[in-house]
Amino acid sequence: MTRLGYQIPNFTYPNTSNDDIFGRVVAQAKAAEEAGFDRVFVMDHFYQLPGIGAPGEPMFECYTMLSALAQHTKKVRLCALVTGNTYRHPTLLAKAVTALDHVSGGRATLGIGAGWFELEHQSLGFEFGTFTDRFEKLEESLQIIKPMLDGESVTLEGKHYQVNDAVNSPAPISKIPIMIGGSGEKKTLRMVAQYADESNLSSGGADEIPRKLDALEEHCGRLGRDRSEIKVTKLTMCLVAPTMEAADADLREIAEVKGWDEATMEFAKMVLIYGDPDTVGEKLQALVDTGLDGLTINLPGNGHKLERIHLLGEIADKALG
Repeated sequence: MTRLGYQIPNFTYPNTSNDDIFGRVVAQAKAAEEAGFDRVFVMDHFYQLPGIGAPGEPMFECYTMLSALAQHTKKVRLCALVTGNTYRHPTLLAKAVTALDHVSGGRATLGIGAGWFELEHQSLGFEFGTFTDRFEKLEESLQIIKPMLDGESVTLEGKHYQVNDAVNSPAPISKIPIMIGGSGEKKTLRMVAQYADESNLSSGGADEIPRKLDALEEHCGRLGRDRSEIKVTKLTMCLVAPTMEAADADLREIAEVKGWDEATMEFAKMVLIYGDPDTVGEKLQALVDTGLDGLTINLPGNGHKLERIHLLGEIADKALG
């Protein structure tokens, strides 16, 4: 289960042509493994997200990328943070994550969520539907994918998906953990309690985490699930450097590449856990102290600097104890 995860959310780097992006991503995954991270994640998006960059910035299809990263790493588990359920039929997703498990030697994790980025859906032709539609689809998908990953054939006549004796062969090498991403206390955390091994909280501050953990505990109680079986992590965005001055320099460098103005840079400082090791370490410690089982962290502004990944690993490991 995830104790310390590293997400790669950004593929726009200084002095890097399109032909060189993949090599920079591989280097980050290898650095994360060396730095003690136990999971490497990439986003399941086709356009860059607001707050990180413009929609037209480079973005790779995640399962192709994860399978490629499997060939360049040895120990870390590999996962989407998280798969947008609306982008693939659940039987295709079960086959994709099983293929990832085989090509990685048993290191796949399935991260999945309801999907939310409306621009991608509208632009690329994926059905978006209502909030209710997306969560109904997610639950039906879990009812198909989970047994398929466990080697069972599945028949479901659902509102959104229909399958008849769906079989997944070959079976995964490992017991693939299921992580559900999202922070909704009524729908998402109930599905975590019912179907998942891990929960990744995607939004909200440290002050909200105890309430969400209590909500998960309540769902587990109603469903007869032992809460201790489920590991809860939080996605956290950081920019860390050896000094505050170096952090500022890193931010200015990526801002120049992305065309950010001063206002955008100031906003980034507010959104990110930002600064030197002491500042970042204190804030990560505060997150851990809320009761989380682990952390998943990204470095959208300076992860291309491999020494920053190693520094982050040291700081986060200390916070987790």
